[in-house]
Amino acid sequence: MGIMLGPNQYGKAEVRVVAVDRTSSRHSLVDLNVSSALRGDFAAAHTVGDNSHVLTTDAQKNTVFAFARDGVGSPEAFGLRLARHFAGAYDWITGARVAVESYGWERISVGGVEHDHSFRRAGGETRTAVVTVDGDRAHVVAGLTDLVVLKTTGSEFRGFPRDRYTTLAETRDRILATAVTARWRYTTTDLDFDACFAGVRTTLLETFAATHSLALQQSLYAMGEAVLEQFSDIAEVRMSMPNRHHFLQDLSAYGLDNTPDGPGLVVYHADDRPYGLIEGTVLRDDADPAEIAWQGTPGFC
Repeated sequence: MGIMLGPNQYGKAEVRVVAVDRTSSRHSLVDLNVSSALRGDFAAAHTVGDNSHVLTTDAQKNTVFAFARDGVGSPEAFGLRLARHFAGAYDWITGARVAVESYGWERISVGGVEHDHSFRRAGGETRTAVVTVDGDRAHVVAGLTDLVVLKTTGSEFRGFPRDRYTTLAETRDRILATAVTARWRYTTTDLDFDACFAGVRTTLLETFAATHSLALQQSLYAMGEAVLEQFSDIAEVRMSMPNRHHFLQDLSAYGLDNTPDGPGLVVYHADDRPYGLIEGTVLRDDADPAEIAWQGTPGFC
């Protein structure tokens, strides 16, 4: 029985880049977290310590900053530039993966007017992009994380099987809340990525709001289906949606009623854990699977 090296990659993780555009007195900024990983013939580095094929992770970090100096653009476009550069740098590098997290900033308003150079960090939502270059093919997976949404009604959960351990009551009216992580794979790189991202995000939000949900699974599928129906350049959508449970608080000990029936104030207890975790993929039945585009992207079934 022999021993051999299996699949491997290496790179520089979480390079924090902030680029400020001072072209005019009204500044703009981008705030990124960039991770690179290279694939190729690195066997000798592992087996005998020969580093002649190792493009240092320090050089990868420096490349990120140098490329940012020329302008960032969308996270997807920036990732494509970096991945294509790394994959073409040396013959022994056969592929590259660049993951970009983009953090949003909003202008601070002073006297009702947006300030030219003062900002506040936007909410917890983060835009993501993962670009994989494999030979002469480039794959772009865009997405977002921690998009927190909630419906105060229009959600049910009933009709599930019961066994000796089931204590959950059926309901025809509940709060439905989740923090959406969604990633979608484009079939082309010739796109206005900013416009596509904005459109997909709007579609996800509008569909969540408009769907009368009988289960979070149903909402997940409806959201993915709507994205594919409206965007022909997207092959698949993968989503991870933890159920942020809200339970009616029992106030009977204080002589108070607390029911969601009819109008009036209702008090809930928000539980952060444990939680149901709903994950799924919605895809076109003729889509190229392109699993290499998802390698190294955890958090999905």
